[in-house]
Order: sequence, then C-alpha cells, then structure tokens
Amino acid sequence: MQHLSIFPILIPLLFGAIMLLPPISRDINSQRISSVIGTLFLLISSALLLYQIDASGTELYALGSWQAPFGIVLVADRVSSLLVLLTSFLGFAVMLYAIAGKDKGGAYFHPLFMFQLMGINGAFLTGDIFNLFVFFEVLLIASYALLIHAGGKQKTQATVHYVILNLVGSSLFLFGLGILYGTLGTLNMADMAIKVGQLQGENATLAKTGALFLLVVFGLKAAMLPMHFWLPKTYASASAPVAALFAIMTKVGLYSIFRVYTVIFGEHAGELENIATPWLWPLALLTITIGSIGVLASPSVRTLSANLVIVSSGSLLACAAINSVEATSAALYYMVHSTLASAALFLLADLISRQRGQAEDRFVKSRMFTQPKLMGFAFAIVALSLVGMPPFSGFVGKVMILQATQSSVQTMWVWPLILIGSLGALVTFSRAGTTLFWRHSGSASNDAEPASKSEITAVALLLLAAPVLVIFGGAITEYTLQAATALHDIQSSAYDLIPGVSR
Repeated sequence: MQHLSIFPILIPLLFGAIMLLPPISRDINSQRISSVIGTLFLLISSALLLYQIDASGTELYALGSWQAPFGIVLVADRVSSLLVLLTSFLGFAVMLYAIAGKDKGGAYFHPLFMFQLMGINGAFLTGDIFNLFVFFEVLLIASYALLIHAGGKQKTQATVHYVILNLVGSSLFLFGLGILYGTLGTLNMADMAIKVGQLQGENATLAKTGALFLLVVFGLKAAMLPMHFWLPKTYASASAPVAALFAIMTKVGLYSIFRVYTVIFGEHAGELENIATPWLWPLALLTITIGSIGVLASPSVRTLSANLVIVSSGSLLACAAINSVEATSAALYYMVHSTLASAALFLLADLISRQRGQAEDRFVKSRMFTQPKLMGFAFAIVALSLVGMPPFSGFVGKVMILQATQSSVQTMWVWPLILIGSLGALVTFSRAGTTLFWRHSGSASNDAEPASKSEITAVALLLLAAPVLVIFGGAITEYTLQAATALHDIQSSAYDLIPGVSR
C-alpha cells in the first residue's frame, strides 16, 4: 500500500499509453472497455488512498528514492486525496456517458481523456511547484485536443482563444518560477515555505513579484475576473463529456491558490505574509457579480452551466480571501458539490438538446421531450442543488461559506452577493424550467434520441452526490475541517516527513 500515492497518476498514464497501441487503437469497443476498466481502477485506488490518508495522516512519495527538497515528491494529504477521489469519480461517471456514442466524433478521445485525468491528479498530488507547472501542461495539452474533438468551426474558434490564453499563462508561470527559484533556491513547496519567511529587502520584493505572477496564472485557470471571459464560450462549445470533465479544471487553479498562498505565502511568510489576500477580495466579489449577471443573461442550458461555474469559482475565491480554517473547510465541501452538480448539468444539457430538435437546449418553445418525466426530474434536482435549496448539498455548502465570515465587513460583502447570486440562479432555473418543460409547440419528434442506459447511469451517479453529501454531511464536514486544519497548520503538514527540512 506504500505506492498508493502514485497510482492516481500511474493508472491513467498506463491505460492511456496502452490505448495508443494497436490493435486497441483501431477498435473503439476495445478502447471503451479499457477506459471503463481504467477509470474504475482509478476510482478504487483513489478511495483506498483517501482511506489510508485519513487513517495514517500525510504521506510523502519520493520518486526514484530521491529525497526532498532535491528530488521529485508527491504529497498525499487530506486535501489532495479528497480532490483526487473527486476527479476519479467524475472521470468514471463521465466515461460512462461518453461510451454511449460521444466518443466517436474524433480519434484518440479515450487516450486523451486518460492523460487529462493524469494531469489533473498530478497537479493535486505534487509537492513541487515546478512539477505543478509540468502537470498543468499535461492537462492543458490533453484539453486542447479534447476541445476540438468532433471538429466544427465554433469549437475551433473557441479552442484557439483557449490555447492562446493558456500559452500566455504558461509563459507567466515560467517567469514566476524563475523569479522564485532565483530568490529562494528551491521549488519544493515545503522548503519554500521555510525559506520565504527569511527574505528581506530586494529579495522579498522579487519573491512578491514571482508570487503575483503565479496568482495571475492560477486566476486564469480558476476563471477569476478579469480572466474569466474565455470560459463560457469554451465550455459551451465543448462536447458534453469534455465540458463535464472540465468542471474540475477550474478547481485545479483554485486548489493551487489555496495550496500556494496558504502553505508558502501564508501567515508565517514574514514580509510576504498573505500577499494574495488584498487582491483576492475584490476579484472574488467581482467574479461572483459578473458570473451572476451571466447566469441571468444565459440563453441556453450550456451557457447557464458555464456561468454557474464562474459563480462557484468566485465563491471559492471568497473563501480563499477569508483565509481561515472554517473558510477552507467550507471551500472543500462546496468544491465537491459544485463540481459534480455542474458536471451533471452539462450532461443533462446534451440530453435536453438531443430531444428538442432544432431548438436544442435554448430557452425557446419547442417540441415535447421524448422522456419528459426523466428529464424533468433530473433537471429539478440539479437546479435545486445549484441554487442552494434544502435539502441538497448546495444549501449546506453555501451555509458553510456564510458562517465562515469572520467580521462584519466580510459579512456585509459576502452574504449579499452569495444570496443574490442564489436568487439569480433561482430566477434563471425557473424561467428555463418553465420554457423547457411547459411551453410546447407539438408532440415529441420521432427523430429525437432518447437517453441510453449508460447515459442515465452517468447522470444519476452525479446527481446522487446532492443528497449523499447531506446524508453523510457530518462525517464529510468533519473530514474537510481536519483537512483545512492541517493545511493551515504548518507544523502538521509534510515538513516533518522531509529529511533535513524542519521548522
């Protein structure tokens, strides 16, 4: 069991590589079987990893037995193992949806999907900030190809914007890493956290510049205003499985903000203490505001889904700005909820589009659904969850965020925006539901494609998270609180696991 920490990276890498080899590469059915088996193995190993970390605490995995801070290390703690399990569960559910036919539009969908999972899991597990850059590039390269899967002018245009922005982000990432390495002499996160508090004068100023470069990069990944404008068009133009998987992509940027600006540039960082907080506060609140406006203006279910991702990003950025154990715990719970609920809505948007003919998923009058009860029930659950209505997980997550505010000023800004954002989502979902399910111009089309069993199973798995996160809310919130406490307490982090590195 000592190698569990690397399994979430190794499993998708091996299955992705195998699917590139003949004869599997030429047989779509073989690729489908391999992908389902691979994502199932990944889910099982991720669950075992979380169980092991919860029982024994943080584990460090030194690749090639080269010890930190000189070698490449993976650090599996409660935060990273939770997000790896979230990614694995999402990947398994989305793959069940994709094998119903959405994987036929272009070549290499399945290997790219596995490499995408590898990059995301690697970003969550790495203990070295340079390897965070490496895994960013792995997941981005896979995402470039997945975005143009099945082709089309709209997809190509959205992908070009996405690629250009992320290439600029990658360049800034390298600039930031170079500055930080020049001032600190290390890129191991644990080692950086120790040395950053010793910086003074010009070196502290240089390190601050590098840290702010990284904030721009992570903000771009997290869709933080004003770097959010790429997301609605990109996500809305992607195929349903790709858009659903991309629901975890913004969380990689948000996780990086929590990890880097709590562990490295947190309360112990001397002159660089909490340097991101003054920037995060206004940008988080503006991101919620702009996202809420986008939700109200959404003309289709896909666009609504994309704008809700921006709202959730703003809410999580507000938690990072509050910068407390309670806020981080709330962010972890809300991160799980928003990822799975948003992914379910992306998949549901595709099912709605297929059953409404030329109207697709736009909020206009159209023919009746082929499966009206199934679509209506699923839409109601995901809508109530994303709005934040009890008894679903969105309500618990938002209450946790509201309770995490520590001062009257924080309460004055965070509470109205979160509540108004929920009201905007409620208005939009009400308008959408009324139009989609009550305004019909005729009977169901004979050409409409009903949802298959695997597609229904995929959506059901994602929707099941809404009540499960509430039913087991006590155990889950206790876990997230322990994870947040460890993240904020440097003494209980991975430092005591690294030879030669101690506080």
